[in-house]
Amino acid sequence: MKQTAVEWFQDQIIKIVNGTCELSEIQIFEQAKEMEKEQIINAFVECWKENMPEGYECKQSAEQYYKETFIT
Repeated sequence: MKQTAVEWFQDQIIKIVNGTCELSEIQIFEQAKEMEKEQIINAFVECWKENMPEGYECKQSAEQYYKETFIT
């Protein structure tokens, strides 16, 4: 099973506390945000595939959905 962005973020915070993290707090935050974006887009694409005709491209729609929903 894949790790969610939140689970990855939690692991990195634990590493910071233990002194074993190689990333800065800003790097961790930015990477977790990017992972979350990818996970949201991938979920949108998978749902779209189940409900649209074979071969229909939905990546652009997924990007647009993300921007409209999560970018302020």
